[in-house]
Amino acid sequence: MYVVLLDEGVAKHPSISRLNPTRDPLKPCVYVGMTGLPVDHRFENHKNGYKSAWVVKKYGVRLMPELYEHLNPMPFEGAVQMEIELAEDLRAQGVYRNRRKIVAGSIPAPACFHR
Repeated sequence: MYVVLLDEGVAKHPSISRLNPTRDPLKPCVYVGMTGLPVDHRFENHKNGYKSAWVVKKYGVRLMPELYEHLNPMPFEGAVQMEIELAEDLRAQGVYRNRRKIVAGSIPAPACFHR
């Protein structure tokens, strides 16, 4: 599991702003993902365009270990479930998540904190 802080410019992207109409501009946008690699290597891969989510490649600022470090390491099956649970926990704190993409098991959509 890992969480990436996204540059605030991501909120201006049409697809992101459409998914986050009530975003609180004082709160950050984040990307939640899972990997079998060391998370710093996975982040580097995103930034270098290797098997990357476009939003992390373009807007990724840094990893946020304070949100995931206590969850790692875990087996793949646990990570799949934890990705959903972490997204739900963040949503409870005011984060919007695109559930369809999480359930489908594809790359999760970025989350933006809301009012």
